[in-house]
Amino acid sequence: QVQLVESGGGLVQPGGSLRLSCAASGSILRINAMGWYRQAPGKEREFVAGVGWSGTLKKFADSLKGRVTISRDNAKNTLYLQMNNLKREDTAVYYCAAGSDPYYIQDRPIAFWGQGTQVTISS
Repeated sequence: QVQLVESGGGLVQPGGSLRLSCAASGSILRINAMGWYRQAPGKEREFVAGVGWSGTLKKFADSLKGRVTISRDNAKNTLYLQMNNLKREDTAVYYCAAGSDPYYIQDRPIAFWGQGTQVTISS
């Protein structure tokens, strides 16, 4: 089993920035690609960004390209999501996910989910 714990969420004004972190523990060797998803009230959970096991292969949702970056530090078993120029429509619960594929997480089975961290964009 792998446990994923997100942190870094909070209340930010429009145009602000946030850095989310996801600490992984447990059977770390089973972690492959990792990523971030989000779910806004009344909407389905959607893909935000993903990164392969080595940290070099990255994918982003089209709606967020240019405003988010994803990175991972395998030595620290931690995944990051840097979000800039945040908009009200970015308000959602952000979930960390560990995939079952070494390279991609989007459109692949998710092996483990975190509990989520709330991000609220409001003035």
